[in-house]
Amino acid sequence: MSEEEKVTNGASYGASSIQVLEGLEAVRKRPAMYIGDIGLKGLHHLVYEVVDNSIDEAMAGHCDRIDVTINENNSVTVEDNGRGIPVDMHEKEGKSALEVVMTVLHAGGKFDKDSYKVSGGLHGVGVSCVNALSSHMKVEVARDGHLYIQEYEQGTPQYDVKSIGNSDKTGTRVTFLPDNTIFIETIYRNEILTNRLRELAYLNAGITLTLTDKRHVLEDGTYKTEVFFSQEGLKEFVEYIDEAREKLIENVIHISTEKNGTPVEIAMTYNTSYNENIHSYVNNINTIEGGTHLAGFRRGLTRTLKKYAEDSKMLEKIKVEISGDDFREGLTAVISIKVAEPQFEGQTKTKLGNNEVMGSVDMAVSEALGNYLEENPKAAKIIVEKVILAATARAAARKAREMVQRKSPLSGGGLPGKLADCADKDPAKCELFLVEGDSAGGTAKQGRSRQYQAILPLRGKILNVEKAMPHKVLESEEIRNIYTALGVTIGTEDDSKALNLTKLRYHKVIIMTDADVDGSHIATLIMTFFFRHMKELIEQGYLYIATPPLYLCKKGKIEEYCWNEAQRQAFIDKYGSGSESGIHTQRYKGLGEMNEVQLWETTMNPENRTLRQVTIENAASADHVFSMLMGDDVAPRRQFIEENATYAKIDA
Repeated sequence: MSEEEKVTNGASYGASSIQVLEGLEAVRKRPAMYIGDIGLKGLHHLVYEVVDNSIDEAMAGHCDRIDVTINENNSVTVEDNGRGIPVDMHEKEGKSALEVVMTVLHAGGKFDKDSYKVSGGLHGVGVSCVNALSSHMKVEVARDGHLYIQEYEQGTPQYDVKSIGNSDKTGTRVTFLPDNTIFIETIYRNEILTNRLRELAYLNAGITLTLTDKRHVLEDGTYKTEVFFSQEGLKEFVEYIDEAREKLIENVIHISTEKNGTPVEIAMTYNTSYNENIHSYVNNINTIEGGTHLAGFRRGLTRTLKKYAEDSKMLEKIKVEISGDDFREGLTAVISIKVAEPQFEGQTKTKLGNNEVMGSVDMAVSEALGNYLEENPKAAKIIVEKVILAATARAAARKAREMVQRKSPLSGGGLPGKLADCADKDPAKCELFLVEGDSAGGTAKQGRSRQYQAILPLRGKILNVEKAMPHKVLESEEIRNIYTALGVTIGTEDDSKALNLTKLRYHKVIIMTDADVDGSHIATLIMTFFFRHMKELIEQGYLYIATPPLYLCKKGKIEEYCWNEAQRQAFIDKYGSGSESGIHTQRYKGLGEMNEVQLWETTMNPENRTLRQVTIENAASADHVFSMLMGDDVAPRRQFIEENATYAKIDA
């Protein structure tokens, strides 16, 4: 019997056994319950919670500018020109309303329907949670002609709210420093905040958001600042996502209406790709697991397009059956709805459960899309022809899929011949290395731990799935080998693209390529495949990238591996005595240049290696980047490389 059970069942279990965590102490005791985790994701969630308050002011019509600043010490300031948090005495709490908002969980105007009809805060913990997890926070409020201030240490007020002068403006400025005794990551990533603020600008047309990074001083002495503003909202969002894709129809179909009291905004278009890219939001929250609004969109889209196709007699000579998937191939869409009381469910609490929303979105899509098809017969014909092509290709893909899955991967006979499997059968302990080339694959097979490490060599550059039809993807031998080795299955009666991970054979899938341009290209091709066809594998944290060293530096009997130029220079500075003489540097151009012992020591041994986990912080941004990197349009790809190449680094 556990200690917990002994206490529960024993006579000593009474009122004194119940521990009550006062105020924000509960947040500091169990931070992951409130913000997801204490790593990079949770760190950035702090900023989102504060920005969400300002967005709520904007959605209520009281704010049109939000400025976010990453300060030199890695604290963050969020300032808006809203009404300012109320500072008058809160009758029930007996203290300033500002202090209540900042120190009491679930306190704020969001719970009063007269103050905010719609709120973006997902869990309702808001800025008080940020306060609890900050070593220091300062709030300044401009309101009623005065400027008020209060500061906090780990959520505890340092003094009462006080006026420090007059002000002819209104608004709130919050500055906070994440507590480094709680967070394992404390350095803010500019690109993560950039993606979120850009997303918010598209989701809230007419609001200006800025991001200033005071850690990055430009040549003219100013700080790096980016401005995000969208006049047309979701229409521009879809154009941004599809920037590098070839258009199928000229215009973005933009729907902005209200049905049954639910504001619905949708933007959608078709491109020549074979992927479905739908991004859904509720009150600015990215509902990555979908929900009733997404179901309503799909239902309205399928029914409306099918009716138009049947009425126009375009389906009469078609021999294959049209399914819902076929209507969404090559579709890029963003759905954004506002719900007064959203009900979230699902594993990550980002799946909308409000049943009434399905009908509202269905009605909005059916009405607007029906009108568009009637008014644009040329575009309508092109869309239906794309649907017919998708149905024909799906039939071919089904046959290819059956080839992939005709043998059970667990039967042994179904595993790829090139796979060197591991002895352990517990997926949680097993790793699969996807290795560039047979030569490096051979070295990896010799150097690995056979107990838990499996090796699958890949021949050259795998298929670019961004530009390939679904059945061509499944006809690719290298991709078929990946599916079979992993043991996953694809396709159900309801969804031909659904991925089943229940028989996944490895919980670490590691991409291991050369540390050069070609290796990076191959790694990107593989990541593109996983993002487009096995996104769930990434979302569950199973995909990683290995980091082989760039150099082996030697001085006499001293040897050190170096993963970047800075480490190599540090070795030279330490052992070179002011000269390059006596120091030998070996540049590893490929994995095959290392012997099995070196590859194990540097790249495969869990005690020494560095693995970079592949994550999706922002699905819409990732969608845009992959289509740009792997598409046909050279200009945006060149611009991306030029802007990011100087920051590209391997963390040793």
